[in-house]
Amino acid sequence: MKLWSNRPLYAATVSAALAFGGACSSSKPALHATGPVTARSSDAKGRQKVSITVYNSNFGLVREQRAVELATGRVELAFADVSAHIQPETVHIRSLDDPDALTVLEQNYRYDLLTPEKLLEKYVGKRVKVVRYNEKLGTDEVLPADVLAVENGPVLRIGGEVVTGFPGRFVFPEVPENLVAKPTLVWLLASSAPRQRVEVSYITQNLSWSADYVLVIDAKDQAGDLTGWVTLENQSGTSYANAELKLVAGDVQRVTPPPPPPAAPMMEYDAASVAAPAPFRQEALFEYHLYALQRPTTLLDKEKKQVTLLEAHGVKLEKKLVFRGQDYWFRSRIAELPKNQKVSVFVKLENSEKRGLGMPLPKGVVRVYKADTSGAQQFVGEDSIDHTPRDEEIEIKLGEAFDVVADRKQMEWRALGSCSSESTWTIALRNHKDEAVRVDVEEPANGDWEIVSSSHAARKEDARTLVFTVDVPSRGETKVSYKIRVRWC
Repeated sequence: MKLWSNRPLYAATVSAALAFGGACSSSKPALHATGPVTARSSDAKGRQKVSITVYNSNFGLVREQRAVELATGRVELAFADVSAHIQPETVHIRSLDDPDALTVLEQNYRYDLLTPEKLLEKYVGKRVKVVRYNEKLGTDEVLPADVLAVENGPVLRIGGEVVTGFPGRFVFPEVPENLVAKPTLVWLLASSAPRQRVEVSYITQNLSWSADYVLVIDAKDQAGDLTGWVTLENQSGTSYANAELKLVAGDVQRVTPPPPPPAAPMMEYDAASVAAPAPFRQEALFEYHLYALQRPTTLLDKEKKQVTLLEAHGVKLEKKLVFRGQDYWFRSRIAELPKNQKVSVFVKLENSEKRGLGMPLPKGVVRVYKADTSGAQQFVGEDSIDHTPRDEEIEIKLGEAFDVVADRKQMEWRALGSCSSESTWTIALRNHKDEAVRVDVEEPANGDWEIVSSSHAARKEDARTLVFTVDVPSRGETKVSYKIRVRWC
């Protein structure tokens, strides 16, 4: 049997002896089985069970079981209702009733779909009929036509003349054998049983999921309710009814990165899934995390579905105001910096049981809301988070403070060498709110640095960052001044 070096345009054929281990076992039907071939077909109506594992890298693993009618001897089984974005090299079929009663001789993936354009292409160089309405006679007129070309519109020869833009309908004698109504796997099998239950598994592109979170914080900004949503998108080209659904979160390596999904003109949302939340059961899987939905669900083609991932109430959190500098400011004389510089607002929480969480969180977007004085929830910011194990901290940037501003001035600067300096700084923090606030002033002093003097205690956050924690009274101002020596080479 030949092993093809390139997959044909409309069929991917692989040697069963190479693709499926154990095919040469003497107890199985012979690979060189001869005799007539019985044609059989199977579609989604024969499904008994389907399981889908979706990865957050735009691909999924599909496993389905079907009861199929076969025959004794050689059987050509057309297995329809599979993904239009299947990876044929990942397909595996096995008998659940008797593995020794079924041998795969060949596998083909047919995805040359039946469309008006494709049908016309297949009849280039052949004769068809064209029908147009004759207004004088008041009836349809049927004319024989030879199809010369179809690119950028059909070119026909009718009555000895070459015609383009013909205003009529095409009539074809039959559908070519290599056109299919929907993507289909076709196996040439050697079977010793008239019917069997089979399991087919494959990897497909264009199945994806993402996580989104809604955090509603309380009036004191000290606790909140966190809801996690999973949004599933099926662009695979087929639907999966009553599927067992599992999601894998983690950075899974693929040899060839999957292509981006095509743009879809219209998406539908499964409102029933939103209205009836179904929590996931979480477990470790190798170095990733797997989330299993605790009920079957249906994934329709070209549909977005949302289901609840988690709900946590009273999650402890901390609001932080942070004023950050730039490391290059220490390397030269700065004439003037902008006035009323922004102070960033963060919400920080710990993904631990003692803080009301403790579940590994897939990466996604966290959207934060807070009630106004009337009780209506208002959107106050959003940020993306990476995969977060339990007992790790999550920091969400919400935006920039409106009523807390800062000015930074370089009061002195002198060079100590070709790549070292000493400078003096004053930072004025102004609070226009009716309550006192606390601001962390973070200074990224890259390189070797030393605080010579300061008005407030400096905390070494890491090798390149020093922090002043400053309390600013309501409608008041606090100034921080310090002198620093920095060497950056």
